[in-house]
Amino acid sequence: MALSEIEYKRYEKIVGNYVESKRPPLHLRKELDFGFRIENQSIEIFEIRPAWREPGVFIELAVAKTTFVKRTRTWKLYWQRKDLNWHRYDPDVEHTSIEEVLAVIDADEYGCFYG
Repeated sequence: MALSEIEYKRYEKIVGNYVESKRPPLHLRKELDFGFRIENQSIEIFEIRPAWREPGVFIELAVAKTTFVKRTRTWKLYWQRKDLNWHRYDPDVEHTSIEEVLAVIDADEYGCFYG
């Protein structure tokens, strides 16, 4: 089940502010930038970089994904391994707020999100 419009707008603002704080200066954004998307009840944060062998083509590299579980009112946190599948972030899987999730991603204690 998707987030309500009010929830969507709230999370868009919170995550948007977080991603904005991670973005490099304007003159570097053609080489590295960050973005996010909200789909259904999941939020994905990603890097945007030029493709190595294709100038002018940009690719998205996953940073983190979190999914809201309405039944338990918790956020589950995932990271993408080199197999390109999402895996639970086992050291700290469930959170009660999106702010907690962003704090864990930002701390990146095990180098799973920003490497």
